[in-house]
Amino acid sequence: MSVISELRHPTTRISRLVTGLLALILFFLLATAIVSGILIHQILWPRRNPSGMTVDLLMGHPSSVTFPVPNRGNFEGWFFPGRRGAPTILLCHGYGLQRADILTLETSLQEHQFNVFVFDFSGHGVNAGSTTLGYSETQELLAAVASLARRDDVDRQRFGVWGTDLGAYAAVRAAEADPRIRALAVSSVYDDPSDMLIEEVNRSGLGVIPLVKPLCRFGFRMLNYSHRETPPLSRGISSLDGDAKLFIEVREHPDLAGSTRKLFQLAPEPKVEQEKRVPYVEMSDEEKRSYEDVIVSFFLESLPVMDLP
Repeated sequence: MSVISELRHPTTRISRLVTGLLALILFFLLATAIVSGILIHQILWPRRNPSGMTVDLLMGHPSSVTFPVPNRGNFEGWFFPGRRGAPTILLCHGYGLQRADILTLETSLQEHQFNVFVFDFSGHGVNAGSTTLGYSETQELLAAVASLARRDDVDRQRFGVWGTDLGAYAAVRAAEADPRIRALAVSSVYDDPSDMLIEEVNRSGLGVIPLVKPLCRFGFRMLNYSHRETPPLSRGISSLDGDAKLFIEVREHPDLAGSTRKLFQLAPEPKVEQEKRVPYVEMSDEEKRSYEDVIVSFFLESLPVMDLP
């Protein structure tokens, strides 16, 4: 009891110093926990700025398609028709973006007779709520594929997916689960959703504060406790044997470039690797045209439109 009493009412210089030090440590831990909590909220509930585009304003004669996602309600996407019976390419936007940001890539693919489908993930574009950085988004992508596979104007057994960071993770995870996804073009893909969380923590500039990263990672794990058994992509990537794969590293994001390179090395054939300077949405018009040529050529080779059932 004397120790506790001394801490409550310090009488010596040393005990006053110890008490003050403990108070500073507790204050630091509390402040760090608060900063981490605010940061997690900002990352998982990103600011949305819906484009306001409606399907009747778009070129390419798209139609609005609603598809159900288990336990998450109905989602809506835009289906751009290509040649009847052709494969469908699903375009998965990245973190903090929306379907309207990747419509120029859609145009390039549709011009080569592919069916193309775009939609917003949770917490992005027209969809309110939060993001799980890949866990729930994978289910949203799988639900979109399942819905499109019931159409009579597409190849029901051949789908391709393009994605970047968040969309890339969902693309690989979905391909590991659904054999109808035959071709993948992914940029800045990461092995585990917590990797993307830390990427965003680093971008915020607050990752230099001691304990912020581990506290953010712990908080993210607790919020997504139901996904605790989900293995990293690298654990199941061998199941993509025979599927065409294009991995694109972005030099501007070295950590994600490193994870993309790691997954490329682990992936079975056929596979190809490329490097770009910046993400697609940040490219100049000339860079975008070159990038789109690469993506279109990849899908034409791996999912030829003329090879119809």
